[in-house]
Amino acid sequence: MDAVSFYVSVFKNSRIISKTPGPDGKVMSVVFELNGQQFYAINGGPKFKFNEAASFFIACESQEEIDYFWEKLSEGGQESRCGWVKDKFGLWWQVVPFMLNKMLAGKDPAKSARVMNVMLKMDKFDMGLLQKAFDGN
Repeated sequence: MDAVSFYVSVFKNSRIISKTPGPDGKVMSVVFELNGQQFYAINGGPKFKFNEAASFFIACESQEEIDYFWEKLSEGGQESRCGWVKDKFGLWWQVVPFMLNKMLAGKDPAKSARVMNVMLKMDKFDMGLLQKAFDGN
């Protein structure tokens, strides 16, 4: 329940919809929304933990949005290459500028290669540096 409460606090337009108690009185499952997307979480206890098999992608429109999610999700967690961050509960998130896919999948392979080269050296994405690479500066 702590993880869900944290995620609801980080994402705008988010809420807990319902909780189901388990036999011990603790929350067994919870239905919640993050920015309008509904999720169902089950308390797996100490045996089942988050790992890299499940992760989430956050497409950001601005550097401020990237900075916000990076700061919130990395607090007590772990930062990694190419926009990846593991939160304090062990869930991996990739915080990515929305424009990145367009840059990498463009028709000009030289532009895409420059962006890829710069991107692979970043932890948190810097939209300004990505744009400069795309523009050839």
